Amino acid sequence: METYNPDFEQKQKQLLRTARRVGLLAAAVILAAVLGFGSFYNIEEQEQAVLTTFGVAKSVTEPGLHFKIPLIQRVQKVNTTIQGFAIGYDPNSNESNEEDSLMITSDYNFVNVDFFIEYKVADPVKAVYASEDPVLILQNISRSCIRGVIGSYEVDSVLTTGKNEIQSKIKEQIAQKLEQHDVGLQVVNVTIQDSEPPTTEVMEAFKAVETARQGKETAINDANKYRNEKLPEAEAQIDKIKQEAEAQKAERINEANAEVAKFNAMYEEYAKNPEVTKRRMFYEAMEDVLPRMKVIIDGTGSTQTILPLDSFTSGSAGDNSAADGAAADGTGSGAEIIS
Repeated sequence: METYNPDFEQKQKQLLRTARRVGLLAAAVILAAVLGFGSFYNIEEQEQAVLTTFGVAKSVTEPGLHFKIPLIQRVQKVNTTIQGFAIGYDPNSNESNEEDSLMITSDYNFVNVDFFIEYKVADPVKAVYASEDPVLILQNISRSCIRGVIGSYEVDSVLTTGKNEIQSKIKEQIAQKLEQHDVGLQVVNVTIQDSEPPTTEVMEAFKAVETARQGKETAINDANKYRNEKLPEAEAQIDKIKQEAEAQKAERINEANAEVAKFNAMYEEYAKNPEVTKRRMFYEAMEDVLPRMKVIIDGTGSTQTILPLDSFTSGSAGDNSAADGAAADGTGSGAEIIS
């Protein structure tokens, strides 16, 4: 028959109480650690967070350390940097994907066009909760807009001169459709990475066309440069000729006015006393003419037998010899030579 030991039973109860206290203390420590570490979250510079409390979401945009209520609030971080994806090629291997790149133009030609779409998150809450995969929606919208715009341009514009306009129009259409879907994303840029015909022969032909177009533009630029160089010279020459003509015109007019004034003055004097004016004009004319001429006068005293008169401009040695000979043979007997 076993004997009852009250001390042993007391020790067992004490050990059970001690074990229970240790367990509760450990559970409290673990719970405090979980709650402590789960109460804070950090937002990087290029991130935003969506904080959900009982199903109600709001965005947290300030970077740094933030507090949340454990088990009640949930945090989902969103990358707000500019991101991108390729359409028509694989950016890792750079291999073309004709399913996306092969398109038809308005003049029924085929072209391979590769695009790169850049986007960023504009509204973190909508980017997280408005749709299951907002990037996939953006990709589908981009493919649709690209094919629609490429199909409205001729192949020459797609391959050469119309790339900038095409990029701008595609970006505008994507932005409009994103606004309609309202998935929290914003398109930043649309870039044509490459555009070429689907065959080598056609590609070479288009390259030749582009080379010829560049040669045409170079020739036009050279011609414009030559024109810009020569036009100022020609204009300067024209101005010089005009100035010289104006100067000559003014000189001629001044000379003519002087002659007119001189004539009018002489006429006024003539009108006052015609006979005296005639004599004075005659004497002035003789003063100008006689020093340059030779006159042979015979001894008869008659003014009708003045022989001969040399040129008014100059005398010659031959004329002087003829006059001397005439005097020697008696024809000029008694004549006086006045020079």
